[in-house]
Amino acid sequence: MRFVDETTIKVIAGDGGNGVIHFRREKYIPRGGPDGGDGGDGGSVYLVGNCNINTLADFRHIRTYTAESGQKGGGAQMTGKGGDDLFVQVPVGTQIFDEDTGELIGDITADKQGIKVCQGGFHGLGNTRYKSSTNQAPRKCTPGSPGERRQLRLELKVLADVGLLGMPNAGKSTFIRAVSAAQPKVANYPFTTLYPNLGVVRVGEFQSFVIADIPGLIEGASEGAGLGIQFLKHLSRTSLLLHIIDVAPFDGSDPVESAVKILAELEKYSAELLQKERWLVLNKTDLLDDEQLQQKQKEIAEALNWDGPVYTMSALSKEGTQQVVFDIMKSLEENSQLQTDFNAEQERNTEPYDPTA
Repeated sequence: MRFVDETTIKVIAGDGGNGVIHFRREKYIPRGGPDGGDGGDGGSVYLVGNCNINTLADFRHIRTYTAESGQKGGGAQMTGKGGDDLFVQVPVGTQIFDEDTGELIGDITADKQGIKVCQGGFHGLGNTRYKSSTNQAPRKCTPGSPGERRQLRLELKVLADVGLLGMPNAGKSTFIRAVSAAQPKVANYPFTTLYPNLGVVRVGEFQSFVIADIPGLIEGASEGAGLGIQFLKHLSRTSLLLHIIDVAPFDGSDPVESAVKILAELEKYSAELLQKERWLVLNKTDLLDDEQLQQKQKEIAEALNWDGPVYTMSALSKEGTQQVVFDIMKSLEENSQLQTDFNAEQERNTEPYDPTA
């Protein structure tokens, strides 16, 4: 299925049912009085996260989603049936925007999480509601209010702990195949990845993380060139970026120059993304001897002014991949513990709310 990460849909909540004017009519009961019932409320529209869906492709075919309207009231003070709410399933990681105002309505980040995007109309009132000591036979009722209508823009950002960053054909897809059960297409030509692939990397019992294979970037991606601009936003949700560099490109390009271009595109797209934790991973190192590898590693580090972690591996033969995986798991666990400790400290330092103060 073709990956779709952005689409627009129209959502329409149900209208409220009308109240009615009705008078009780029974034999031997003259002037039975008003007994017109209220209408039913219209159904609302909710977007609900579903972890079994990983694309917005279905929304390309069905663009309008309408909840059920409430029914009108009846005699004998009968209230009309309320309209059923409509629950639209979307992938986890979907952001919901109002297309007209640009407002971010909500962010689906968990399975079964629901966000109301359209409020159903409220019921109209029957003439029973207007009976009083001075108006024994009211001939007044109100219509139900119309349900909300909205044009929504849905954007999907994949949820992953680790994102792979690099030029086309750097070995990102090969790496994710080597360390997980994901099977992205690989070949000896650029642009083989056309949509993000997610892989679950299992390190040990109860130890795993999700890694995202993002399409490769080219120069000018931040301005819309190639596929990169469509998927750079997926990297924003990751905790760690692995910058994979091909040290022996088959096209003869300079790995140092390619590494610099990647960071330049990252900075143009988002300075915040550039500040995210990032590791360098040199791939295809089995094609160089030790001296060549050390020289190339030194050149890349100097060009990037890099003093962080540098890993070497051959994704195809899986040499060095396990060390990368183990260190990623350790880093993620440490960061998770730090966040837990920070939250606990915040709670301890927050004074409980006193409503009498």
